[in-house]
Amino acid sequence: MAPRVLVSDALSETAVQIFRDRGVEVDFMPKLGKDKEKLLEIIGQYDGLAIRSATKATEKLIAAADNLKVIGRAGIGVDNVDIPAASRRGIIVMNTPFGNSITTAEHAIALMFAVARQLPAADASTQAGKWEKSKFMGVEITGKTLGVIGAGNIGGIVCKKAIGLGMHVLAYDPFLSKERAEEMGVTKVELDELLARADFITLHVPMTDKTRGILNAEALAKTKPGVRIINCARGGLVDEAALAEAIKSGHVAGAGFDVFETEPATESPLFGLDNVVCTPHLGASTTEAQENVALQVAEQMSDYLVRGAVSNAINMPSITAEEAPILKPFIRLADVLGSFAGQVTESPIKEIEILYDGVTAGMNTKALTSALLAGLIRNQVADVNMVSAPIMIKEKGIVLSEVKRDKTGVYDGYIKLTVTTERQTRSVAGTVFSDGKPRFIQIKGINMDAEVGQHMIYIANTDVPGMIGFMGSTLGDAGVNIANFQLGREKESGNAIALLYVDELVSQDVLDKLTAHHAIKQAKPLVFNVD
Repeated sequence: MAPRVLVSDALSETAVQIFRDRGVEVDFMPKLGKDKEKLLEIIGQYDGLAIRSATKATEKLIAAADNLKVIGRAGIGVDNVDIPAASRRGIIVMNTPFGNSITTAEHAIALMFAVARQLPAADASTQAGKWEKSKFMGVEITGKTLGVIGAGNIGGIVCKKAIGLGMHVLAYDPFLSKERAEEMGVTKVELDELLARADFITLHVPMTDKTRGILNAEALAKTKPGVRIINCARGGLVDEAALAEAIKSGHVAGAGFDVFETEPATESPLFGLDNVVCTPHLGASTTEAQENVALQVAEQMSDYLVRGAVSNAINMPSITAEEAPILKPFIRLADVLGSFAGQVTESPIKEIEILYDGVTAGMNTKALTSALLAGLIRNQVADVNMVSAPIMIKEKGIVLSEVKRDKTGVYDGYIKLTVTTERQTRSVAGTVFSDGKPRFIQIKGINMDAEVGQHMIYIANTDVPGMIGFMGSTLGDAGVNIANFQLGREKESGNAIALLYVDELVSQDVLDKLTAHHAIKQAKPLVFNVD
């Protein structure tokens, strides 16, 4: 059955056609986003929900979305999506961070020009029949120093355009390397230096606990007298009340704001001040940008629903369309390893260590870890998936660590999971052979080579003669057919393990007969998803 998507906001017909062309059924209802009750009534029918800003994907809506797998936001902001609620339900949330980058960068440059030359006030004065030429004395952009806070995608475009205008550019960004800064033609500095030297400051960072109020009263006091400040990123990055006071005192010469602490912004301390230019969040409001993000979200959602590729996800590691087929068997392996540990572990887990050896270390390990964690806790939470599992592990307070290393053994690459509980530490390792199927290669430090089947029996025993015959006859008497089996042991008469691939799930009565043998310590039925 083809996946089904609801478009509840105004996306273009071209974007809607992309869904259809890629084998996705789509219902285009661009006004439905404003009808909360109707949306709540029908959302359970859909695998995907494509939105702009009118639709509010609240916790209540997400709770009613029984089949929903992905929410796609045409735009960068996801303030209208309850991401924690979506993550707990295993729903991927995607945005389109690059579709409006140029448009937003251009708006920041436009505001900088408007503030530098007092254009809005001059326009209003002239159209009112006045001719106040001497009143609107501006400053040149050329030769001035621009301080860019956040030199990522949009900030990087602003840097490039500012250099083209003949500006000197300072960049503050903890993630910007010195080499990358040199390539861009900007000077990487710390925040205090940027504040002290910049004639103009523009912000291009996300809203986080670290960036909230990054330009507060204390920071504004460190700025160069006569500085002009531009914010097209997120409201709340600048303390509006503190900035208003700095403008009134004359320390700050002007400001251009497209975003505000509260939106829609019907009032702000900045309103009515001289040389403050305010626009109603127009950063992405161009015909080209709106079309770009609509097309992008349709492509991303289709790629995920049809091919399993994940891009620009807020709450899950991305998996490109190219790496999806290569990664798929290893994701299955990771799920199997996690599922094994989850089914044989009976006490609360305290720590998880995942070792990626050889070729697996160079793969998308974030995706592999998510799959492994989903398998690990599926025995406790049936509807867990790669999105919700990391959230649940974190909420449980379990310590998670990853180790990557070059090839160390006979296998080109393998994954090893070690789980520590209050009682014991247990490990399991596996790899993928050329047939694309997962294999167990080590359990509890005991080497083996075991095919993975849907129904298996894990037996831990002491190595004594006659065990193979006993297991075979016990299962044979119960009518259980053994499709394959593998044995492994530490040493002669030491600990041993048997993995039996059987045709069906065995009953508790059969398990009791197995554990009646004095040498068998544990007989555990296992079920794996190996489709």
